[in-house]
Amino acid sequence: EERQSDWAYSKPVVILDVIWNFAFVAVAVGVLFLSRDENPEMPLRLWIIGYAFQCLLHMVCVCVEYKRRRRRQSMEYSPFNAGEDGVLSSGSGVESEQYVTFAQLEEDNGSNVAKHLESANTMFSFVWWITGFYWVSLGGQALARGSPQLYWLCIIFLAFDVFFVVFCVALACIIGIAVCCCLPCIIAILYAVADQEGASKEEIDQLSKFKFQKNGDNEKPAGDVQGPVGGIMIECGTDSPMEQVLSQDDAECCICLSAYEDGVELRELPCRHHFHCACVDKWLYINATCPLCKYNILKSSSQEEV
Repeated sequence: EERQSDWAYSKPVVILDVIWNFAFVAVAVGVLFLSRDENPEMPLRLWIIGYAFQCLLHMVCVCVEYKRRRRRQSMEYSPFNAGEDGVLSSGSGVESEQYVTFAQLEEDNGSNVAKHLESANTMFSFVWWITGFYWVSLGGQALARGSPQLYWLCIIFLAFDVFFVVFCVALACIIGIAVCCCLPCIIAILYAVADQEGASKEEIDQLSKFKFQKNGDNEKPAGDVQGPVGGIMIECGTDSPMEQVLSQDDAECCICLSAYEDGVELRELPCRHHFHCACVDKWLYINATCPLCKYNILKSSSQEEV
């Protein structure tokens, strides 16, 4: 919200906003002068004057808020007053701190007034637009024939407001539709750029496979494992299977967060992390990296082949 607010009150945007509203005021003054002989049945002059007053009030509020933000930024960059030698004294620091505090209070009060005026101006502009539309519609062709300059100026001002609202709504809808439609493409591009390709079934089958056996009274001691023993991993598909003793905390799958059951099949990656076969195989088909340490099993297999 702060970045969006800073962009809205940046120097180019403020200058463009002021020029835009000043052009409306200048056109209104010029047409009022040229149409001084016209006598419309509806108070179109009053409506044009009110519209120009809204533009002037908006310019004043924008300029006040812009100056307040610039002054606050300058105070943030230079919060203290340096002496003649560039060295700060204790007294000058206290006076500077008090001065900054009082200045910030005055700025906050002025900013609150400007924000309230801007909100009131926005509400009044909406009501004033409805009033102008009602007067123009009620006068109809009689106003166009009797007071053509005032009539068409009111039509132009009303049309500009409608165009601005429709443009903002259409732009928001286009951005929303673009994000919804292009998001899968963006995700796919980022996924390809990140080099996160999945592994094939043959590459996954080359990884070590184990069967988990819960620890019982007749099992061999835990060895180097500290704490309670959760079970033993027994390698599958070999004549002399390798066994690994797991602690109770390590005897669970970090993907599904479930403890290993007796007889379940496990898959161990080259980084020594183990998971349920069903869980880690689905993961490796999408992303050939360890879910815990991001170790790439494809790079390790290619290095072994070399």
